[in-house]
Amino acid sequence: MFETYDIIIIGGGHAGCEAAWAAANLKCRVLLITQHLNNVGMMSCNPSIGGVGKGQLVREIDAMGGMTGIVADMSMIQIRMLNKSKGPAMWSPRSQNDRRLYSYYWRKFLESNNNIDFWQDTVVSVIVENDRVVGVETQMNQKIFSKAVVITAGTFLTGKIYIGEYTAEGGRIGENPALGLTASLNAHGIQSEKLKTGTSVRLDGRSIDFSKMQEQKGDEPVFGFSYTNVKLPEKQLSCYITHTNEKVHDILRTGFSKSPMFTGRIEGTGPRYCPSVEDKIERFSDKNSHHLFLEPEGWDTHEYYINGFSSSLPFEVQFAALAHIPGLEHAKVLRPGYAIEYDFFSPTQLQSILESKILENLYFAGQVNGTTGYEEAAAQGLIAGANAALKLSGKAPVVLGRNQAYMGVMIDDLVTKGVDEPYRLFTSRAEYRLLLRQNNADARLTELAYGVGLVDKQRAETTAEKYEKVNELISFFDKHSADPEKINSFLDRIDSSLLTQKTPYSSLLLRNEISIDFLTDNGICSLPVHLNDDVVKEETGIRIKYKSYIEREHEVSERLLRLENIRLRPDFDYNGLLSLSYEAREKLSKQKPASIGQASRIPGISPSDINVLIVYLKK
Repeated sequence: MFETYDIIIIGGGHAGCEAAWAAANLKCRVLLITQHLNNVGMMSCNPSIGGVGKGQLVREIDAMGGMTGIVADMSMIQIRMLNKSKGPAMWSPRSQNDRRLYSYYWRKFLESNNNIDFWQDTVVSVIVENDRVVGVETQMNQKIFSKAVVITAGTFLTGKIYIGEYTAEGGRIGENPALGLTASLNAHGIQSEKLKTGTSVRLDGRSIDFSKMQEQKGDEPVFGFSYTNVKLPEKQLSCYITHTNEKVHDILRTGFSKSPMFTGRIEGTGPRYCPSVEDKIERFSDKNSHHLFLEPEGWDTHEYYINGFSSSLPFEVQFAALAHIPGLEHAKVLRPGYAIEYDFFSPTQLQSILESKILENLYFAGQVNGTTGYEEAAAQGLIAGANAALKLSGKAPVVLGRNQAYMGVMIDDLVTKGVDEPYRLFTSRAEYRLLLRQNNADARLTELAYGVGLVDKQRAETTAEKYEKVNELISFFDKHSADPEKINSFLDRIDSSLLTQKTPYSSLLLRNEISIDFLTDNGICSLPVHLNDDVVKEETGIRIKYKSYIEREHEVSERLLRLENIRLRPDFDYNGLLSLSYEAREKLSKQKPASIGQASRIPGISPSDINVLIVYLKK
């Protein structure tokens, strides 16, 4: 019944969708196997894309030809730029999305690609020959062969759902877990562990009193994630902010004795940066209130998600506590909050290309690598799918550096340091976050993506033309100067130092209180028509204002890049190098870093250990 495919993707979530799209666009024949075809691209938790660090990932995915940004823009119901009061390194786009439309558009795009086939089933094992994966076996006793396999099974591997003392097997509430695959991989030497995550109750908006809450509107004008021209919504829906209180906390505490998290029935560690409401009450006992965000699930539904109220407490406790939250006194619950425990595979068992070190042509992406979040999963899916396809065609893989992309930061963190709790990407994880801004992902990655075949020539040329305009506008501000007689009255008005002589506009733009729009709106200078573009002006302003800081980060990254270029063989005998500490020999032998740079980031490896390696390699 089945042809021999180039690549089989296991799982139709965010990682699986991006993996299938990337591999198919690189001319591979792809089979996407998922338990429910109607749930392709499902937003299992909150109906939102982006956020701090995550928004940068979505921009990078888009710059490399992925579809998450486009799908998010097409299903958007609200958009905001977070951290706008801070520097541009911290700006992070975040959208609210129509859950149904998001899934609809993902499936529509995937079905539009003739290189992708679909099969609804559950994979129970991988087929291995000579330490190489050659296919999969499914629950319906189908053996399907391929040249590579990408596992993107999310939270479904041996998944268990917890609501108080109630327990059920499942990968999502109402959906069966994926059984068998973990045991199959364990039998081939791939180690698995447990993690936990959770989700919040869903409420009927018709029973919510929004007048008791703070309205949170979207930004105007509307903008999107994608660098392409996607039609954006003409209106936006609002979110709403309310809060817990001591009464709510007291009610929630009555359920702690039945909480699977506190009684030890859940073995897996939960996400530190997205804790359940009971975890927040326990960890931050000095706080008598926590913010809650009510997020609409779509244009044509009254369903609302409560961000900040994830819980695995008994349903009756969740329900009783909700009745004492301002605006939710009479709220009707559509679905309870619950926790889910699932299998993951330590990502230190992977190479930087997300291929297994143990079984050739087997790739892992998403929550099976210990991450949390749609965006982290999608980014890994794109890299895993692309690298599987590139390997099959005999081409060099995509390996992004920490100075190139947040994707590079995340993957390096995973394969070098591993995880002991669900990994979430933040801007603080990046050493060079001023280089990795959300608005310049196309400058960093689109040419690279074109080189491997992930984006077409027209898009690469459009990106190049955009940054030619940026460079031209920077040159314009360097060459033209402001006349004191013309500008001093405006400077005096904003309490900025007056000029005593003609000064280049680029020098004026170094002042925090002066922007390009300030110069143009007040008639101080006129831009060439072809350069009077908001996107070009924003990037130009950032490059001028932060020039010295950007140059400094470039210099530091170039120095550290030298360590990345000192390669280490996978068969290097660290145990034979007695000058290394015992801990270093043990960890380096286990993880087999690809370079001195990667070795230096392994926890427990000291600078003296790195010096020993460098001296040895020089000899």
